[in-house]
Amino acid sequence: MRKRVVGLNTFLFDLDGTLLPLDLKEFTQAYFKELTKKLAGKINPKELQKLILKSTNYMVSNLEENKTNKEAFFEDFQKNINIDINSIKVQFEEFYKNEFKNLKEIVCPNPIVKKIIKLLKSKGYTLVIATNPIFPKEAIYHRIEWAGLNINDFDLITTFEKMHFCKPNIEYYQEILNILNKEPEDVMMIGNDLLEDMIASKLGIKTYLIEDYMIDRSDKNIEPDYRGSLEEFYKFVKDLQNL
Repeated sequence: MRKRVVGLNTFLFDLDGTLLPLDLKEFTQAYFKELTKKLAGKINPKELQKLILKSTNYMVSNLEENKTNKEAFFEDFQKNINIDINSIKVQFEEFYKNEFKNLKEIVCPNPIVKKIIKLLKSKGYTLVIATNPIFPKEAIYHRIEWAGLNINDFDLITTFEKMHFCKPNIEYYQEILNILNKEPEDVMMIGNDLLEDMIASKLGIKTYLIEDYMIDRSDKNIEPDYRGSLEEFYKFVKDLQNL
């Protein structure tokens, strides 16, 4: 008998640690190694990581609805350097189109991910890549492909050029609902981070915690509606009714 989750017609998927299995610490170290190498001619490598993290924190905390994440990031970044921001933007763009692809070597895609997405599409569900939009679209598109997926599999991909809020702000999830014209009861968020992903439940969105690469940094009492491995989530999907 097919499982029916009342009202459910849309799935939001986190990317890193969820659809794309990876060790976040290892990935972050490799990312900064490549990026500092790219910008070494303009910014001291020892300073660059601090500047990136500072402006990322500013972007995450910024809740101005008329300012994209990209605008917030570079607004703060410009305040802390004595270089024309436009020349920096060009090098960032080159990095995400080219050198960023070197990070593919440290990820380990799980073949079941492709099965999950294919099955949900065949059943008629709306699918969203709800990765934290702190990266440009090129970086996110690369990681979707590393997971064995196609960007055309998804109805929406959240990037820092498009979105105005970041996780774990609930405004991020509300913006997705607004873009898709969905109600919270229509939606389930799938992710591995108890804070950043499961916080969606505060809006009434159903949640499924993927435990394979689980991150627990929440000091809040957030309990997912469902939890399990990617294998268990695949079984959950197989039991869902067609729309």
